[in-house]
Amino acid sequence: MKCHEWRRVVLITLDGVGVGELPDADRYGDAGANTLKHVVQCCGGLQLPTLERLGLGNILPLPGVSPAASPAAAFGRMRELSAGKDTTTGHWELAGVIQAEPFPTYPAGFPREIIESFAGETGCSPLGNVAASGTDILRHLGEEHLRSGRPIVYTSADSVFQIAAHEDIFPVDRLYEICRIARRILNPYRVGRVIARPFIGSCAADFRRTSRRHDFSLPPTAETILESLQRAGLRVYGVGKIRDIFAGRGVTDFVYTGSNAEGMARTLEALEKVEKGMVFTNLVDFDMLFGHRLDPLGFGRALEEFDGWLPRLLERLRPSDLLLITADHGCDPTTPGTDHTREYVPLLAWHPRLRRGSDLGERDSFADVAATIAELFEIEFSVGRSVLPEL
Repeated sequence: MKCHEWRRVVLITLDGVGVGELPDADRYGDAGANTLKHVVQCCGGLQLPTLERLGLGNILPLPGVSPAASPAAAFGRMRELSAGKDTTTGHWELAGVIQAEPFPTYPAGFPREIIESFAGETGCSPLGNVAASGTDILRHLGEEHLRSGRPIVYTSADSVFQIAAHEDIFPVDRLYEICRIARRILNPYRVGRVIARPFIGSCAADFRRTSRRHDFSLPPTAETILESLQRAGLRVYGVGKIRDIFAGRGVTDFVYTGSNAEGMARTLEALEKVEKGMVFTNLVDFDMLFGHRLDPLGFGRALEEFDGWLPRLLERLRPSDLLLITADHGCDPTTPGTDHTREYVPLLAWHPRLRRGSDLGERDSFADVAATIAELFEIEFSVGRSVLPEL
């Protein structure tokens, strides 16, 4: 197909679905990680007939997911060239921005000058300032937050400054306001994201986070393919947390989602709205609900649900559309700890005119996705190597 005949690209990021340790995984404490393989093994095999037909089993051997003799999609895996293994780093690289230095992390909590600036500018003396999981921090500090009215500040193995507050104590708009203040304070420190974590409930036993999470990200450090598309007059429709990850840059339209199911539904709706351009979807449940919470069975069910929905997407795509399915990092629920894992990510590329898939091999960078989109829309972009000639 000639470049000028392409109309849309649909890019779906399966958040946390890695496909095996990178050569430098041991430097990150992730030797032996393989999110997809270990999830499928823990589930005793999975039924993923559509992904199998596309060629997922050709990327790596999986119980119940056989290599396709004649895969419908082009298939391969991509290595992360950037330093790091977090959501921001992975998505930015997919969009063509490589990070030479990882974002800073704070396993012992944030330094005093940051906390003092936060307290001084917001008028809120925070609880916590520790590294913890979101569920643990509510169990340990949620009731004290209700008594004191002080917001809970915590971090994780990622470069994140998270602020948890009960919706009855801190209305969400107020929580977002103090997050914006924190974002400004943290910009010189290159902290990747400030995350608002609203929750509800009356005691530790029933505290639960709501869907009104919001991420306030550091702006990308170079121009992304999203901005290049926007400058060319094309629409970029973000589904899920895409707008937040890119601090709004290059995203012309967006919709937030509260689950994979909602993200899949909104992706189909976006196809009715975008005539030419890009639909960029993040499906976060794999990572947020199952990878970090060490739940391989839930992870497997979510993969089967995605596979069951996928035919609905394929039948809605036009001959001039390109579908790219990938991930941003690993989040192996079977390895020690609850952190992301440094892994290859899958790449499946399909369009309705593709007669037979091919092996894309091992790609040098996630940025090959950005290069592919650039070539598809005839945009100059100097990062990555396009897979379009294979299609």
